[in-house]
Amino acid sequence: MKSTLLAILTFTLAAFVPTYAQQVENDESAPEPLAEQLKDRVKSDVFSLGMLLQTRAVFSFDEDDFNGGRKFDLGATRLDFRGTLDNSYTYQLQLEFRNSMSIVDAELGYRYSEKFRVVGGASKPYISIDLDPGAGNTDFINRARQVGAMMNSREIGITAIGDSENFNYRIGIYNGTGLSRQNDGTFMYTARFGYDFDLNEGVLKTGVSGFLDQTELSAVGNTGLISEKNRILYGAFLEYDSDSVFGSAELLQTRFEPAQFDVDEETITGFFITLGTKLNPRNELLGRWDYLDYDITDSPSSLFTLGWNHQATSLISFAVNLLAEVNEDEGPRAGLAGQMQFQF
Repeated sequence: MKSTLLAILTFTLAAFVPTYAQQVENDESAPEPLAEQLKDRVKSDVFSLGMLLQTRAVFSFDEDDFNGGRKFDLGATRLDFRGTLDNSYTYQLQLEFRNSMSIVDAELGYRYSEKFRVVGGASKPYISIDLDPGAGNTDFINRARQVGAMMNSREIGITAIGDSENFNYRIGIYNGTGLSRQNDGTFMYTARFGYDFDLNEGVLKTGVSGFLDQTELSAVGNTGLISEKNRILYGAFLEYDSDSVFGSAELLQTRFEPAQFDVDEETITGFFITLGTKLNPRNELLGRWDYLDYDITDSPSSLFTLGWNHQATSLISFAVNLLAEVNEDEGPRAGLAGQMQFQF
């Protein structure tokens, strides 16, 4: 029965999306006077106000907690203030309101030129390409699992950001303890180097990234594991984008001495591969293979996600994800997730 239901849902999604996409293909440039009025009033170079509201529904085919179980929920619920002041100084403050008000980003910076700037405060540490997009611009409703397993989504420190015509880099030094503002006198050092290739029909982005975290007894992402000291991470990525297709792939591995186990080293390996097609400027179909493995427990798992993204207007979008997880020690689990989003 469950397999039949899963097949019906998959078939329905595959049949419905192209038909609906064709219906809206000729309505891409419909005027939105109210949306334009809103943008004109609250967005400028000196002061720009942004807002992100997400409402979600998740459903596990089994009565378990896979992908959140069965419930309605909120996604990101944020306000963002940013701008550029006199003499090229920049600022950003992003607040999250989902549970209680909390700071997500709080950074000040200086833009030396269009090719180089420095920012300090709380910001993303530029480790995984799947962490880079804002919460309202991700390919899927949830980020790849290696993001949560290997890193904090925000770090407090300073970052140098450089962009030339094809070469780019991100070099940072942080406390290595997320937004806790704690430090033991040691730091986390990060680096990413990328190069973009301009192809005939699109752009191919490549790069490598890594960090050395010297913080003692630091948490390893959301895994519940604690690193004794000197945790390292390294990886590589590819991104491709054209008018009709897009894709990305990233491999990350982190090594550290776990405080909870009497072993010299734990290794977490993760990668994801995303492939998608743009049916038209308002609709995308995409899929992802998300792999994660812990060396000590020897528990590899794969999460497969099929997705449909629809941009209803310039401010309103919808996403539907069909998920299936395969583990060596457990049977497969599957579920659905849907999201409606307002973002400007």
